[in-house]
Amino acid sequence: MVVFSFQTAVSTIYPPRCLGCGDKVLSDFGLCGPCWRDTLFIGGTICDSCGVPLPGEDRDETLKCDDCMRNPRPWSRGRSALIYKDNGRRLVLGLKHGDRQEIAKPAAQWMAQAMSDIPKENLIIAPVPLHWTRMVKRRYNQSALLAQALAKQTGLPVCPDLLQRPRRTPPMEGMTREVRFSSVKGAISVHPRRRHRLVARPVLIVDDVLTSGATLAVAADACLAAGSGPVYVVTLARTVKDA
Repeated sequence: MVVFSFQTAVSTIYPPRCLGCGDKVLSDFGLCGPCWRDTLFIGGTICDSCGVPLPGEDRDETLKCDDCMRNPRPWSRGRSALIYKDNGRRLVLGLKHGDRQEIAKPAAQWMAQAMSDIPKENLIIAPVPLHWTRMVKRRYNQSALLAQALAKQTGLPVCPDLLQRPRRTPPMEGMTREVRFSSVKGAISVHPRRRHRLVARPVLIVDDVLTSGATLAVAADACLAAGSGPVYVVTLARTVKDA
């Protein structure tokens, strides 16, 4: 007589599905072979500030891309797990607009690996906030989902409302870099009742995508102005020119 466990029965009725295409896979929250090949994970030589891939072999020295040398970031280190293209783009859009909240768990695993060299001592996680009007429309903040999943993955504390967004900003798709930065200036601040949690303490800001870095820069500036320690950023994906 064969005795099936409850988990086996559930797996038989609801077999694990690929996060990308929905085909059957061996385990939950996985990617099938074709989708894995179509997901561009960031590795090797990267810019220490923004995490963009750089040409050449991976070396121990700290490198910065031309953009970060021309326009220094307010945060200390930035990391991203995926390039925002092909399946990476589909995963981000599914999480952000498609109510695919289950993507947050594997995304946090990838993000934790990407930020493995960021110092963890006394580090607190904070998501990029949504304005309340967008929260009502979308029903959840995808950055907060990623932050909470990352906290579980790493064991680090998270403060979901450490940052707030009192001013609504327009969608930034199609904007130039200059317009992006001017449109979000002053749009994010530290919650006055949470400031004590970041004073003299390193902060890890979490978002879904890094494009120009305008939103993350405003969030980092807010933390530093409130008296935080060094600020780090990590995103699920980042855009890359000519990717």
